[in-house]
Parts: sequence; structure tokens; C-alpha cells
Amino acid sequence: MPPTLKDVAERAGVSRAAVSRTFTDGASVSLKMRKKVEKAADELGYSPNALASSLTTGRTKLIGLVSNNFHNPIFLEVFDLFTRGLQDRGLRPLLVNLSDETDPANSVRMLRQYSVDAVVVASSTLPPGFAKAFRDAGVPVVHSFGRYASSPEVHVVGIDNVECGRMAARELIRRGYHDVAFLGGPESATSTQDRFRGFMEELAQHPDISVRHTFAEAYSFNAGRKEMLARLQDKPAQAYFCGDDVLSIGALSAISDSDLKVPDDIGLIGLNDMEMAGWENIDLTTIHQPIKQIIASSIELIVSMLDTPERYPEARLFPCRVVERGTLRPVN
Repeated sequence: MPPTLKDVAERAGVSRAAVSRTFTDGASVSLKMRKKVEKAADELGYSPNALASSLTTGRTKLIGLVSNNFHNPIFLEVFDLFTRGLQDRGLRPLLVNLSDETDPANSVRMLRQYSVDAVVVASSTLPPGFAKAFRDAGVPVVHSFGRYASSPEVHVVGIDNVECGRMAARELIRRGYHDVAFLGGPESATSTQDRFRGFMEELAQHPDISVRHTFAEAYSFNAGRKEMLARLQDKPAQAYFCGDDVLSIGALSAISDSDLKVPDDIGLIGLNDMEMAGWENIDLTTIHQPIKQIIASSIELIVSMLDTPERYPEARLFPCRVVERGTLRPVN
């Protein structure tokens, strides 16, 4: 049997209440008492029961980390940074897959069953109302990679996807392309809508440039490959803003298998700057999204909301930049 709180109390020669206070955040206990209890606990190999502690404090320290796209490799990095960052703060991440979920009420019900202290919605495709459903249920929530709003209803941390669309368009214009296209993710995704909007707004100022658009079924390699193969059946554009790195890599595969070359025959620019984008056999020119800063800021907000749940919602935007690699022709 593992050592119990009672065993620690007997070894330290103190009451069980003293041991409980020692391992309860914010509880009053003298330094002398703390050292005595911790010494006994170390000798016995005792660790406090987190679930039992939650009954005393009213907090589980569980943070629901929910997402709806486990097919995109970028989320391996997102989950890694989130879980390590939360654990470093003494919090416990609860990873939830919402890939097939469309009703926020079901997600709220499930997370409340686990008595989470707060929720991070890590998604660039879910609408703002999804995160708002948690707030309306009284659960502190942050929408990471969410859609920007000047007066958000929940905390939003991410990038300006409309501006990223403009950046991609300007980059293609700068390189002299006169026939360009947008190859986005699902048309219903908020990130797709915003990136498409910015792309088209920028190109509307250049009527001499031909522009077209298409949408993939998902933000995934297979969806990007499938959509590009379909575009190659007709006369393809000179360059594509794929709206996401994993779509770009799928498109790159399709172009290569069609005996065409990037950037000689077709140019590509993505968005995210995930690790794979820099691999030598991919070498993708892309727009860098500062994922580490977004996640650190999201965790900071979650921690602050545990103490101040009524904190007024704010939107935090982080700037992006173009990362020059080898899938666009050079600037003249």
C-alpha cells in the first residue's frame, strides 16, 4: 500500500490536519512545521492525492485543452507547448478531441463532468460562439488561435488572419506573378474566411492580376494534395497561397507527382511555419505564426482568470512575418 496522510502524520509526530495544510496551496503553516512534514513525506515517498485535495480546495487544477483538428501536424507542437506550459504552472491539462463535434453544449457538458477549472479552445476554425458557450456556463475560457474581434466576448489570443491574407498577396505581387490563386482550408472555417478576405482585398487593388480561389475539405495533407491534383487537370495558376503549411505540403506533393517543379512551374506560399516547412525536401516559403508567444500568453490569461474569473475579455494579437525559403521565385 502507498503511504497515506496518516503515515506522514505519525512519522512527523504532527496531526493529520497539519499534514493536510502543508500540502494545500495558500494554507497557513509554520516553516518549522512545513520542513518536518516534508521530511517525513520524502522519507516515506508520499505524494498528496490530487483528487482528494480538490475536495478540500474546491479546485481540480484541471484545464480542458480542446481542439478539433488532430490531423494537422502543427497541433503536435501546440499540444506539446500547452501541456508543458500548464504543468510548469502546477496545472493539469485534460486533452479533448472535438473533431466531430458541432454542438458546443455537448462539449460544455462533458468538460463540466470533469470539473475543469478553466478551458482553452485551441482552434483557428471554430466560431467565436463555441468558446462563448463555456463562458456562458461559468467556465473561464481562452480561445487560442481564435478569430480576432475588437470587442471580444471571451479572451482571444492569436493573429490577424485578414492581414496574413494581405501579406501573402503582397508577396506574390512583389515577385511578379500575374495569375494567382487562393487554396484554402474548409470554407466554413473562420481562419479560411479571414485569410481569403485579406487575400482578395489586396488583389482587388491590382486589376491587372488574374485571381481565382478554391477550398480544400480540411486542413490536412491529403486534402491539399487532392485539391491541387484537381487544379492541375486544368490550367493551374502561376502561384498559390495555400492558407496553411500542411495544405501547401500536400499541394507540393501533387505538383511533384505531376512532373512539374516548384517554384519553376508553380509557386507556393503557406502559413504557420511549422517545423516540417523547413525540412530540406520541403523548403516551404511561408508566413510565420508566433505559436510559442500565443500559447504563453494564453496560459498567462488562464492563470490570471483562476484568481479573477470576471476579468474583462481582451484580444491579444501577435505579428506575423514572411519566412523566405524555396517555393516562390525570387524578387526581381
